[in-house]
Amino acid sequence: MRQNLGGKLDLTTYGRSSGFAVDPVEKKPLYHFLPGSDVFSFGTAGCNLSCRFCQNWDISTARDMDRLMAQATPEEIAAAAKRTGCQSVAYTYNDPIIFTEYAVDAALAARADGLYSIVVSAGYITPAGAADLFGPIDAANIDLKSFEPEFYRKITGGRLDVVLDVLRYLVHETTVWTEVTTLVIPGLNDSPSELGRLTEWVAGELGPDVPLHFSAFHPAARMTNRPVTPLATLRQARDIGLANGLRYVYLGNVAEPGGSVTVCPGCRTGLVVRFGYQVADQRLTPDGLCPECGQTVAGRWA
Repeated sequence: MRQNLGGKLDLTTYGRSSGFAVDPVEKKPLYHFLPGSDVFSFGTAGCNLSCRFCQNWDISTARDMDRLMAQATPEEIAAAAKRTGCQSVAYTYNDPIIFTEYAVDAALAARADGLYSIVVSAGYITPAGAADLFGPIDAANIDLKSFEPEFYRKITGGRLDVVLDVLRYLVHETTVWTEVTTLVIPGLNDSPSELGRLTEWVAGELGPDVPLHFSAFHPAARMTNRPVTPLATLRQARDIGLANGLRYVYLGNVAEPGGSVTVCPGCRTGLVVRFGYQVADQRLTPDGLCPECGQTVAGRWA
């Protein structure tokens, strides 16, 4: 269903949102993109996947307009972000793939106001769609939900190969700073074998400097019969990723000392120390160098 807004034919979600919030960029999660900065976050309703474990299921499964309470033009979003002291606008909560027109216009308005744009997405989009959506985007966190095609088919209603292609495109054919998140679900995608293949692929296909976040699962939506991810499983996932050559592997949704600290890959000095979503100490130089050994740390720091 479409409607005409201001003479422009757009999706019914264009100009309408399920909510706005000011978040730390670490909540997206992005750890190598302007750490400690604030982000103006918004989303609409609906999704092009049907993940059984969706944490925002009430928004992503909405099939009518009842979730779309607030209204804002792209220019109003940019102005609100600037007014609240944010450095970036994030398109999140539900997947911005389904409100590409709105997200792109908002990103262009944000850029005109000197702001950055961030996409938080499952990456389930065609090559042509990816070129449209990510054209004006500065950073992205993409969910890599599993490394098993059958998991994608049964649990999300999507396809693994599509997501892998989008990740390759972002890292190798665009300037979008890209980080990856995998929600580790007990009994479904937490085996050492799968975690090994996933991390080998990220290191080999995307490169060792792409940050990978392993997040703890909490029962939600249509998957309430699974336990919370044990901390030991997340630690094992991190160890596997580091052993396979990744330089930056983080743990999310858990209180783990050191699990969210950015460490110099050269001298192992803690350079960005985080507690929860808050940055407690930032020692990197503005151009991303370790002050102790001069090692370059991949990211967008200033």
